[in-house]
Amino acid sequence: MANTAYTPAKVWTPEQPSGGKFSNINRPVSGQTHDKTLPEGKHNFQLHSLATPNGVKVTIMFEELLDLGIAEAEYDAYPVDISKGEQFSSGFVDINPNSKIPALFDKQNNQRVFESGSILLYLAERFGHFLSSDLKIKTDTYNWLFWQMGSAPFLGGGFGHFYAYAPEKYEYPINRYAMEVKRQLHLLDSHLESNAYMAGAEYSIADMAIWPWYGVLVQGKLYEAGEYLDVQSYTHLQRWTEQINARPAVKRGKMVNRAWGNPAGQLIERHDASDFTQRTRDKLGDA
Repeated sequence: MANTAYTPAKVWTPEQPSGGKFSNINRPVSGQTHDKTLPEGKHNFQLHSLATPNGVKVTIMFEELLDLGIAEAEYDAYPVDISKGEQFSSGFVDINPNSKIPALFDKQNNQRVFESGSILLYLAERFGHFLSSDLKIKTDTYNWLFWQMGSAPFLGGGFGHFYAYAPEKYEYPINRYAMEVKRQLHLLDSHLESNAYMAGAEYSIADMAIWPWYGVLVQGKLYEAGEYLDVQSYTHLQRWTEQINARPAVKRGKMVNRAWGNPAGQLIERHDASDFTQRTRDKLGDA
């Protein structure tokens, strides 16, 4: 082990700067840092987000609802530049006091909704889709939805941080979190060996929650860690990933509020279905 031993102080104080990506916005207190009114579009649903895995969950859900012909699910989606601390504006904090994307405001019900899992549940119950009325299937959906909410921090804030973003790479934390991520991948692969989707035969909000994290990971597009984690060995998870990725709503949803990568896969701000031009649709497979 090349790690340097660390003895915690009697009382913790923040290191300045803390180091690593996003170090300029990390802080030990919550709340706003500046006054700023959020933009507002014409639709009932106002989404303030970014095309990170947690943000993509919600845009996939909206696009899936729209594919069912539910016009009331039209939404405006505005990007939030978390690297610049826009999530700490007064307007954003009013919707999400936790200052994390995504944040949703339902103007019709005067309802703020934050935490991606809560948003998925809210929209599923609001429109009656992607959450079965059968108690057993609904409970399985909840099981996997809450599994994702509890497990993804080990993948993102744990493995992702130490493997991809930390200012220095250390063996112990990378190995510790790689071990847990491999366990999670094996769990998903084993479950999907006998299930078409996470809650059984039905596509649900559980799939929408898990795919942007673990599906994108096994595609080799998250942290560029595909080879390191041997993601190709999880054949059932690969099958499910490709199945979800082929859905038109997923192809659109992962573009919304995306400002990096292939320009053909970006739709930085979304206000109408027509924002997805024919030229963009033709290139979705390359994004």
